[in-house]
Amino acid sequence: MQFTDANGSPFRGVGGFLDAKVAQYNRPEFIENDPIVIPHLFSRKQDIEIMGFWAATLAWGQRVTIIKKCKELIALMDGAPYDFIINHEEPDLKKMLQFKHRTFNDVDTLYFIAFFRQHYEKYESLEDAFLRFDGDYSPFRGLGGFRSYFFSLPDFPHRTKKHVSSPSQKSTCKRLNMFLRWMVRKDDNGVDFGIWNRIKSADLICPLDLHVDRVSRKLNLITRKQTDWQTAVELTERLREFDPADPVKYDFALFGLGIEERWGVQF
Repeated sequence: MQFTDANGSPFRGVGGFLDAKVAQYNRPEFIENDPIVIPHLFSRKQDIEIMGFWAATLAWGQRVTIIKKCKELIALMDGAPYDFIINHEEPDLKKMLQFKHRTFNDVDTLYFIAFFRQHYEKYESLEDAFLRFDGDYSPFRGLGGFRSYFFSLPDFPHRTKKHVSSPSQKSTCKRLNMFLRWMVRKDDNGVDFGIWNRIKSADLICPLDLHVDRVSRKLNLITRKQTDWQTAVELTERLREFDPADPVKYDFALFGLGIEERWGVQF
């Protein structure tokens, strides 16, 4: 399998090809139409966390619609998510009943607000929610523990559980892994935030959606037939061969190849 650049010069295998694609897509110019643009509307850490988590949770369907709905949600919270969540009173919640995105409805919205309030009354950062069950973060326990914690409020609505996944369900946990990439990865490119310090980039799992899955299979990075949690782990292990300290940076390359180039990989 031969990979060449625009001048016909060969890359150093798949890793060199993906490194070039990371450099191409890990730039602010490519986030205008991506859900990560939503937390970039804020500078306060808690606002970034809250709207980053919400944007990742709502990230299915057309990206332009996802961004529009997230902005609608921000407006309903008076442009200040953290302040609204901490200081709202019961009458303030009435306007939230109008929010809906696909299968995410008012019941889910109110529970998310309730969870965020109880969490931020005890902790300064949402990072703590992923570390409650594991002093040193590990993906399987960290994500599974987060889901248990998220639904620890009394009488939580069972319908909301479909919006927060767990490895124990054999889910790829794409949305949670994407959110963690946003919060954890550190570089100077102005895309990911890197505002969390206790979870390491080396321990993250690559977000695996349809586009990343297809491109990864074309590049022979995935051999597992089904697409589930173990498939995401398999892909990440392969990506660690190219960069052990930051394997999920290749999400930029794989997703960019799928969305921007329509899987236009030249073999």
